Amino acid sequence: MANKTTVALTQEQYKEIINTMLHGGSGFRANPRIATALVLEANLGLRIEDVLNLHLNDIISDGSRYRLDITEKKSQKKRTFTVPFQIYQYVENFCLKNHILAAEIIFPLTERTIQKYLRKVADYLGYDNIGTHSFRKYYATDIYNNNDHDIILVQNLLQHSSAVITQRYIGIAPEKMENAIQGHIHLI
Repeated sequence: MANKTTVALTQEQYKEIINTMLHGGSGFRANPRIATALVLEANLGLRIEDVLNLHLNDIISDGSRYRLDITEKKSQKKRTFTVPFQIYQYVENFCLKNHILAAEIIFPLTERTIQKYLRKVADYLGYDNIGTHSFRKYYATDIYNNNDHDIILVQNLLQHSSAVITQRYIGIAPEKMENAIQGHIHLI
């Protein structure tokens, strides 16, 4: 991926990539473990290195909800947030099915392993500039689009230091500028 910027996935790409990983394709086997790690990245907005450090017992029952307390590897920022019940169930079922104990690392994989496998799947499907970060960008873009384009909400969820960084991150600044230019045509 050198010198290429990863793009946010569309919902269709997300579904197709995950389904392909779950079933395999020409030249690669199914890999539910990698698919599950990327599903978590896309649904929690974590970076892949933080997903790879998760244990089931990191997700704590807190009354009627679940929460996750982590220190992000890249930024060293502490992060506490709600984990939707459906996501907790998804992870718990994966762990039960694969005999992973609550205190064990759920995904004993390297980022490199996931990137290589994802590259095979993306190539197989004909997608360019897809990397693990595409799943975090998908999360950010989806939250942005489904919450009245609230950039501050996305900034807080991703723990970016400024809204400008978040705008660049999800690619909305160029889109807004292009729309402004197109909307300001005044011919005689």
